[in-house]
Amino acid sequence: MRGLLWAVTKRDLLLARRRRVEALLPLGFFVVAAGLFPIAIGPEPNTLKLIGPGVAWVCALLAAMLSVTQMFASDHHDGSLEQMLLAAERLEWLVLGKVLAHWLSSGVPLVLASPLIGVLFDMQAQAIATLALSLLLGTPVLSLLGAVGAALTLGLRSGASLVFLLVLPLTVPTLIFGTGAVGAVDAGLSPQAHLSLQGALLLLTLLGAPLAAAAALRISLD
Repeated sequence: MRGLLWAVTKRDLLLARRRRVEALLPLGFFVVAAGLFPIAIGPEPNTLKLIGPGVAWVCALLAAMLSVTQMFASDHHDGSLEQMLLAAERLEWLVLGKVLAHWLSSGVPLVLASPLIGVLFDMQAQAIATLALSLLLGTPVLSLLGAVGAALTLGLRSGASLVFLLVLPLTVPTLIFGTGAVGAVDAGLSPQAHLSLQGALLLLTLLGAPLAAAAALRISLD
């Protein structure tokens, strides 16, 4: 099963490397969208610090959703997904491999770019570090939930719109705890409680999302 996980991950990362423009689209959206807010609102430091965490997290959420619809779509179009389903004994490991590849190609760049966003919003060093840590814990949740939405809408014409409608409500707790961790640092409090809750959400999603996505894939391809 681990061999299947790493094989699928390596394959999807190789495909993402060949489609560099599509792979870098979430990162470009994240940086550009978040960078427009300081220009539109103005250079007032207190205002920027107040809205910075929320803006960064909302932009990260929307950026992750840009590429999540393609997690299974390309393999479905060329027929390779059906062959994977026939060959895989445990479909959950295949889903995990695709989620891991999506997070490495889309989520990790957002985490690495978060210090730049923190500087744009005049955050302190500790707040920037907390923002990066919250994104490190939260972006895998976005990829896991996105996999469920992508599996449920596989093959539908308006699948991208439906993924947004299905997944966005489920991501609200991660969004709240992620912004709350940075807000706690700005208030002089410890972000440990918010980060712990984010970690609990990650574990819960890691246990349930692959099973749900695997079941949705079987239904979509029947």
